[in-house]
Amino acid sequence: MTQHPAPDRRRPANPANEERRPANHGPKAAARNRAALVVAAREIYAEHGLDAPLSAIARRAGVGQGVLYRHFPDRAAVTTAVLEENVRQVEQAAAAEDATLAGVLGVLTWHLKESAAFIGLLHADGSDRHSGVRAHALALSRRVERALRAHLPDDDGGHRPAAADDLMLAVAMVSGAVTGPSREERERRALAAWRLLGVEVGPVRPYSG
Repeated sequence: MTQHPAPDRRRPANPANEERRPANHGPKAAARNRAALVVAAREIYAEHGLDAPLSAIARRAGVGQGVLYRHFPDRAAVTTAVLEENVRQVEQAAAAEDATLAGVLGVLTWHLKESAAFIGLLHADGSDRHSGVRAHALALSRRVERALRAHLPDDDGGHRPAAADDLMLAVAMVSGAVTGPSREERERRALAAWRLLGVEVGPVRPYSG
């Protein structure tokens, strides 16, 4: 009696199913998603304030809310990431080979009009040193101060530190004027405040390298 091989009951490979399976782009995709979330968070916060739902940030970035939480476990982590990017751009502008104080202030002013959280950062005074968030905000504020201090003109009278203190006071005063329902209005008010203080400000734009 001839024996026939038992039929293979395993499901055949389906090329269509294989094509529908999402590709795993690994760390590059994760880095792109994180960058998109930071940009989206800055935009959403500027439009709707710091209480805007995190789901709106995920939608703006074009990712699911689960992706957002993989990068940022809570609202504080999102805000901290936005602030870190704000400060990093100010520092990059200050470190550029052709940097000027006016140019750095232009980048700083762009972030003021875009980010209410950044305005709060510049008012950090370290009064609550037991708060990790507060301490981090103070550290970021000091990084902004160092970036600006590096471009103050030399003062033969030895008052360079005092000049830096005056400049940070001016920044705080300008940040208080950055109000209004639109980016255009906030920028207009910021530049008007700088003019009243007699400070030259370069083009208001993000640092692009």
